[in-house]
Amino acid sequence: MARAQNKHTAGAGTRYVAGMARRLRTEQGLSQRELGDRIGFTAAAVSAMETCAQPASDQMLVALEEAIGGGLGIFESAREFVRLDRYPAQFKDYALLEQKAVTLSSYVPLVVDGLFQTDDYAQALIGGGFPPLPETRIRELVDARMARKALFSRTPVALIELVLEESVLRRTIGDSTVMRNQLHQLIEYAQQRNVTIQVLPIDRGRHGEHAGVRGEMKLVETPGHDHLVYLEPQDESLLISDPVKVSTYAQRYAKIRSQALDPYESVRLIEQLAGEQA
Repeated sequence: MARAQNKHTAGAGTRYVAGMARRLRTEQGLSQRELGDRIGFTAAAVSAMETCAQPASDQMLVALEEAIGGGLGIFESAREFVRLDRYPAQFKDYALLEQKAVTLSSYVPLVVDGLFQTDDYAQALIGGGFPPLPETRIRELVDARMARKALFSRTPVALIELVLEESVLRRTIGDSTVMRNQLHQLIEYAQQRNVTIQVLPIDRGRHGEHAGVRGEMKLVETPGHDHLVYLEPQDESLLISDPVKVSTYAQRYAKIRSQALDPYESVRLIEQLAGEQA
């Protein structure tokens, strides 16, 4: 069921699509049911989109473009902005940076980084969070997370690094099938020339050295070659641009990476753990 509160908190992209769809529909003399029949959605879904109770999905935007867009590209152009509206408020600024990043370097100690998650892993992770979310919102967040994967094949290419704790690979999210598929997807990503994945061993702190004990971080290089750090503790967000602070985080990340297994050893460990999930 669409959420009534969305009507009051909907972003600009969602409101633009709702207004244009309603206007074009009425100009063409279509009821919500008739438009729904044309695009393969129910009248209730069309109503939810037009009232901003539920942002249009990518599939609906494609269908709207074909049915009432008139070849103008209105709904196609809006897809990027509607996707942004689906993200949590604290994540939207970073999502824009991520889409255009020249380099992206992440260290994650608890769960697989969102950019690398499978659909099922994200569904289990978001659906199992607290406080509980409505099913429609869970699906909305999962779809938005999956849309971020365009970064992997973007032109110009982005250089993407991920360092994750071994404990992340051993922590079952969903069930063994979900985890096995997630581990295999990490292996597939590691084969891409623009992607490097390293694992920080679970016993890294045995000799008193563990540079990652202060938590996760993301280092971003923008097209203008500015260097930023993004942190997201407990659903809050912090974007750091101060050069001195960014340098400290970059040095810490470099130390974390040096303490991790090399990319080849990391993939072998992921393969081993995937086999254990069989």
